[in-house]
Amino acid sequence: MTFRERIEKIVDSKLWKYQDIALKIHEKPEVSNYEFFACETLSKQLENEGFDVKVNVAGHRTGFDARYRSKKSGPVIVFYAEYDALAGLGHGCGHNLFGATSSLAAVALKEVIDEVGGEIRVYGTPGEEGGENGSAKGSFVDNGFFDDVDFSLGVHPGWKHTATSSSLGVAPVDVEFFGKPAHAAAAPEEGINALDALISVYNNVNALRQHLPSDVRIHGIITDGGLAPNIVPEYAKAKFYLRAEFKPTLDMVYEKFENIVKAAALATGCEYKFGLYQNRVDNNIPTPLFDEVYEEVLNSYGQEFTPIDIYKAVASSDVGNISQVVPVIQPHICISDEKIIGHTEGFKQAARSEKGLNSIGFGAKVLAQTALKLIQNPERLEEIKKQHRENVLRQGEK
Repeated sequence: MTFRERIEKIVDSKLWKYQDIALKIHEKPEVSNYEFFACETLSKQLENEGFDVKVNVAGHRTGFDARYRSKKSGPVIVFYAEYDALAGLGHGCGHNLFGATSSLAAVALKEVIDEVGGEIRVYGTPGEEGGENGSAKGSFVDNGFFDDVDFSLGVHPGWKHTATSSSLGVAPVDVEFFGKPAHAAAAPEEGINALDALISVYNNVNALRQHLPSDVRIHGIITDGGLAPNIVPEYAKAKFYLRAEFKPTLDMVYEKFENIVKAAALATGCEYKFGLYQNRVDNNIPTPLFDEVYEEVLNSYGQEFTPIDIYKAVASSDVGNISQVVPVIQPHICISDEKIIGHTEGFKQAARSEKGLNSIGFGAKVLAQTALKLIQNPERLEEIKKQHRENVLRQGEK
């Protein structure tokens, strides 16, 4: 029996279990930092499959690190697993399928890894949608979990099969101003208006926009603007997203935005706090040679990519943090015959449909065989690594 046949046999024999896990996670949606059920269910299953598992890693209580190392040397491979839900909606992005697919792909590759060599890891990465202690992949990168990794892969549920695309980097920031209360009519001169400082930030951001590259987006909300009109607001707070297509651009925008906050505090006499309220999300850097390997396996099953502009970045994902340090793919896998849009009720229903659940098996087969191809062809893996390094360096020239 060939390695491919053995991988397929493992997936087919175990698929029912991972479909059951996906359904249970779908029925019990959990948001960032609260994915206790999903984390426990997936990590326990991997432990049962023979992986060494640690939970509460990289500063995330609902993150996990599952590993299996063969005695034969070879590349270190990471399948990253997402399993958080959207607040108020549930699994409208299909992460219940995502985590199950990555886990089953790792289990399938484990069937042959002792013979081909290497180490398999599954990183359970909470909060892809953001939220409390969100965007965990940034923490995994910052804490060295990818320092010895050769490549990483996962597949995201979607309407069609498409290749990995670019994404915007985003810095989610809090802005807080601390002033001094006073009667707004009787003694306004005694007050220091924190809301004025915050409004100044809004106005100066609008003035800044005409001097920013076209890929930059700055958008925010006021979450606290004071208690009553007759009291000078002593406290004001806002949340902003700073987005850009390339990491160096986002660095520049962050610095300019912080200067605006400092200036507003100086102009009004307020004290201020400014900084990230969750992990910063970096832009995703595609490595097309890596996607070519995945596409070859996809084609072998009679499926094809729908053409897209992989360099048109419109949204953000913390897979970008991984892409800054190792080659990574995150193609989309079809879970619906009809058009569905992410973060909607329709997508949520597709994530528990028969086609959606069957995508776990198909995705696991394609991911595992993609990894196998690179283990067996070190020259091709080196070409992918070289292209990745060049693309990372190239973004610094933008």
